[in-house]
Amino acid sequence: MKSLRQSSEVSRSSYDLTVPPVVRFGHGRIAEVGHIAAILGKRIWLVVGKHSFAACGGREGLLDGFHQNGLSFDEIAHSCGEPTVQQIATAICNMPVDQQDVVVVAVGGGATIDFGKALSALATNMKPESEEAAEEMILDRLEGVGRGIPIVNPPLPFVAVPTTAGTGAEATRNAVLSCPKRMFKKSLRSPLMVPRAVILDPSLIGSCSRDIIAASGIDCLTQLIESFICRFRWAVPRALVLDAFPQAMSALPRLLENPSDEIAQSAMSHAAFISGVSLGNSGLGLAHGVAAALGVECGAPHGLACAALLPVALRVNQKISERDLARLDQELDGERLPPPESAQRLIERVKDLCRLAGTPARLSEFGLKRERLSWLAEHSGGNSMKGNPLQLSPAELRDVLESAF
Repeated sequence: MKSLRQSSEVSRSSYDLTVPPVVRFGHGRIAEVGHIAAILGKRIWLVVGKHSFAACGGREGLLDGFHQNGLSFDEIAHSCGEPTVQQIATAICNMPVDQQDVVVVAVGGGATIDFGKALSALATNMKPESEEAAEEMILDRLEGVGRGIPIVNPPLPFVAVPTTAGTGAEATRNAVLSCPKRMFKKSLRSPLMVPRAVILDPSLIGSCSRDIIAASGIDCLTQLIESFICRFRWAVPRALVLDAFPQAMSALPRLLENPSDEIAQSAMSHAAFISGVSLGNSGLGLAHGVAAALGVECGAPHGLACAALLPVALRVNQKISERDLARLDQELDGERLPPPESAQRLIERVKDLCRLAGTPARLSEFGLKRERLSWLAEHSGGNSMKGNPLQLSPAELRDVLESAF
């Protein structure tokens, strides 16, 4: 009988599968947000990116849909970068008091969607009297930070409309919040936080800059690979990854060259959503575990951090995950090779794509100081690292990070 370490897949006698109950995919479908929202409520609280909403090309269709379905709306929050505890606390305290028939709609990248998810959940679960009180109440609901108070009241209905193809936040049950004052990045998490509906309109990513396409695209690939090989992998998410991964590997180079390529837009939007479903129902690994701590230490953008760390994570896990990596490689074009050679070929393909994307290759490029490598290793032990195929001590991880410095 194969041991757990040797098996290519974890045996399960039971499982939970969590996905958004409504998903609409296709070019131009942002116009349908109003129809979906009208099923859930009568008033829209709109959360948008500070600049992305105006640039994405979907504003007119979205607002027309609201009007056609008799929905009033207010832009109640603008995200700017990855959401912080302080930003959410301010937004909670400035929200309108009346929540009756409200639907929260977030239009933007992963940060905006996480902002909206957190806002919709906390709006029904805390009533702070000040921003200071709001901060403490949020901290008490973050994983591994405060008193571990759960989200018990159903959030306001939440609709996610991503304008980038990468984070998969539209499919997950958590919102990642950072706290610069306390030097951490943690999740607010609950099964109740899965969006009630997701509208995937691939045309919205056509306005993204090459840098955003590169960072979000490599983030997507990292999530697909890490969820496929992680310790908690299982059949359903793996099957979804096998469908989406080859599409993403082919589409990302085309999008980097031509953001208006509609076929590539569709492939990446689909892959990004699948990456969110897969990570949310399996797990992640080293690249994401370290990326979170690197973001806290250096302010490294999440996608770029993942791009620097993905080749490192693949090298570390190459032997233990050889057959899984070979399986992914064999889904791509090329001669069928023995597993060791196929796994190595996948790693080289990923490296080549990162070079094409122009993303950072060394941790020092983020401004990290060598003397902070031990701190980085010590603070990379969250949920993502628990899923890494090869379990590493902080000292072992520090040596790995030294090789990538």
